[in-house]
Amino acid sequence: MKKFEIPLHYRSSFISQIKEARKITDPRKKDFSPAILDFGPVQFVIARHFGFCYGVENAIEISFRTVEENPDKRVFLLSQMIHNPLVNKDLTNKGIRFIMDTKGEQIIPWEDLTNEDVVLIPAFGTTVEIEHKLKDIGIQIESYDTTCPFVKKVWNMSEKLGNQEATVIIHGKHIHEETRATFSHSKENAPSVVVKDLEEAKSLAQYASGEKQVEDFFAEFKGKHSDNFDPKTAFDKVGVVNQTTMLASETHEIAEFFKQIMLNKFGENEIKNHFIDTRDTLCYATNDNQEATYGLMREEADLAIVVGGYNSSNTSHLVELLERNFPTYYISDASEIENEQLIHHFNYQNHKMLSTSNWLVKSKKTRIVLTSGASCPDAAVDKVMDKLLSYFETTRSKNEVLEEQQNTYSQ
Repeated sequence: MKKFEIPLHYRSSFISQIKEARKITDPRKKDFSPAILDFGPVQFVIARHFGFCYGVENAIEISFRTVEENPDKRVFLLSQMIHNPLVNKDLTNKGIRFIMDTKGEQIIPWEDLTNEDVVLIPAFGTTVEIEHKLKDIGIQIESYDTTCPFVKKVWNMSEKLGNQEATVIIHGKHIHEETRATFSHSKENAPSVVVKDLEEAKSLAQYASGEKQVEDFFAEFKGKHSDNFDPKTAFDKVGVVNQTTMLASETHEIAEFFKQIMLNKFGENEIKNHFIDTRDTLCYATNDNQEATYGLMREEADLAIVVGGYNSSNTSHLVELLERNFPTYYISDASEIENEQLIHHFNYQNHKMLSTSNWLVKSKKTRIVLTSGASCPDAAVDKVMDKLLSYFETTRSKNEVLEEQQNTYSQ
């Protein structure tokens, strides 16, 4: 896989070497069991796969290079490059300005832009409407488009479904930048609708079966369907795609649910004419992170810490999985660990910060699960580990633990 040039301060002197040791011995990622880092009084259970993915590193490299190559031009980002506060702060410190916030609300009016400006498209991609708007201003976007190739893969699948006269059901969060972009591209070719979970998918199906009144559909799914979506005819042929950071298990459930509806309606012999199996359109990093998280869940531990931006969809899903087994704390960086008695952390369900006392369990051998989202630098995870280690006495050195790990995976 391509090596990207990203700022050195995002790299880790420790975590990255643990990852590299695993990569050398298991390049095809057949083993998703975690690494156990034994520091004596505390052990860290480290996910097999986490941190920056291909799309994120590609976006960061293009962004920093764009600033360097255009010293005399104004450089803008449509919205946050990725969902990580550390990276976005670095970009703004470089002089990059955001045109919109993550909800699509305008910060800088379109009329303030000129054809001399540089506008970067973030890793989530953007809508067809915004692409046309930028081109109408005369802004050249092709060289500054950091849209993740796995997002474009979903767009291509949506187009393929449209060409087969199928309705596109998008599993995603309709306000998320990536889902807004996917929906915009999908509705160019096919009737399209967004469902956030299996519950919404079941509600959608009730309009097709006649259990719910068609006129109520437009209220329930307001802002989530294309203009040409007719619930009475939309379910003759369907295919499911997703926001690339959703839970794979939930996307599979939704796809299987609609497949069963088509089976009940048209029968086994006709299923291929009415349900298009798109397989999973999650990106490799989301799949790997989630598989690695299931590996973590098979371990015993006293607590789990997940590091990442609070508006990061893929990170929140890791928290959702881990909290089934462990007391789990979702933090953006090490500064939110006040001390060994107090931690500030994010509740992704109600979008509120919480403060928890007496959170750090100290036993004969404390075990802490540690991972991060796909937009979190390894260096941030390093700092969290260092802070946690400072709360334990007579810990082994990182060099000693690193050497032990390298020996383990070289055998």
